[in-house]
Amino acid sequence: MPQMEQHDQHGIIIQTQANYLPEQSDELGNRFVFSYTITITNMGNSTAKLISRHWIITDAHNHVQEVRGQGVVGEQPLLKPNQSFEYTSGTVLTTQVGTMRGSYQMQAVDGAQFDVEIPQFVLSVPRVLH
Repeated sequence: MPQMEQHDQHGIIIQTQANYLPEQSDELGNRFVFSYTITITNMGNSTAKLISRHWIITDAHNHVQEVRGQGVVGEQPLLKPNQSFEYTSGTVLTTQVGTMRGSYQMQAVDGAQFDVEIPQFVLSVPRVLH
């Protein structure tokens, strides 16, 4: 069963769900492809816009990739109170297990910027972690 976690900051709740994609992976070539679905929900009282993202992706050899960029999946969603935004993206590891964590940089309607932590979640080929 995919793991889902949530974390509340500034009224922003982040839920994560990761899946292994065997049809896109090449296990003999040490290429392991994972998708992850993120749901961002604004449970606060004011509208907030997702400006950018920062990911820290770590494989089983402690090789770290850092990914920074504007928005998510080409969008900078504006979340009004009680609105959610969900997207799916992916990453490739050279090991069967890894982790992802990071943060979203958000901006409130008054211009104040704040970071929302994305809690660490595990990327794992089924049957590897028990």
